[in-house]
Amino acid sequence: MLVSATEMLQKAAAGKYAVGQFNINNLEWTKSVLLTAQELNSPVILGVSEGAGKYMTGFKTVAAMVKAMIEELNITVPVALHLDHGTYEGSKKCIEAGFSSIMFDGSHLPFDENVEKSKELIALAHSKGISIECEVGAIGGEEDGVVGKGECADPNECKKIADLGVDMLAAGIGNIHGKYPANWEGLSFETLAAIKELTKEMPLVLHGGTGIPADQIKKAISLGVAKINVNTECQLSFAEATRKYIEAGKDLEGKGFDPRKLLAPGAEAIKATVKEKMELFGSVGKAN
Repeated sequence: MLVSATEMLQKAAAGKYAVGQFNINNLEWTKSVLLTAQELNSPVILGVSEGAGKYMTGFKTVAAMVKAMIEELNITVPVALHLDHGTYEGSKKCIEAGFSSIMFDGSHLPFDENVEKSKELIALAHSKGISIECEVGAIGGEEDGVVGKGECADPNECKKIADLGVDMLAAGIGNIHGKYPANWEGLSFETLAAIKELTKEMPLVLHGGTGIPADQIKKAISLGVAKINVNTECQLSFAEATRKYIEAGKDLEGKGFDPRKLLAPGAEAIKATVKEKMELFGSVGKAN
């Protein structure tokens, strides 16, 4: 059964660990993430970008697949199905499609407009028992074609959005999406601490979890980050395992070209990456 992310993130914030949001792109991705969460008894958030939603033919298809998969695989750990970096229209579509959590990203809008749209979507999501994440200050890197450098959010703006009643808050603290460049300066813990001081118990979200060193991840969790998004890392491990399989000529042996065989090494690689992240985030065994 899908649940909103509110309770799992409040528990994570109180228990000083983080729940991983793993973005899904297809059936194999979803299956690998769910099976790993169940095996490690960890709560999990399945992230769906608008691009991935479109690729999977629409949000209704995604919601139906995830709900059926939870049932067929007997998944008993808490699972939230979450829109990642949603537009105003996309957020409304996901609420209708049966998602249990959404992220409205109004960080590129003038601040007052971000506040107004966030307020409206918070009321709509909460009326249906759906959790909502909002964002202040752009996250750097490439995000569905939009490129930005790692910026830091204004803590006072974070407080204003937090006070609207969001369930979790994403704030730029020097983090970026995709691979981190060699000259990246690291996370701004000063910004994070200032945001935490003003937003109190609010679970904070760290986007761009791929490539942040483990010690910085742990420090961010100790300072109030309760949700960490991972996408690129699973894509890279999937691609690497698939490449090895083909380069070894395994697709030419017997029925090695069968997609169930061809995609199996990549699916296993996703599981290994998810396991590694759940262990790092401290969410293993926290599903109860």
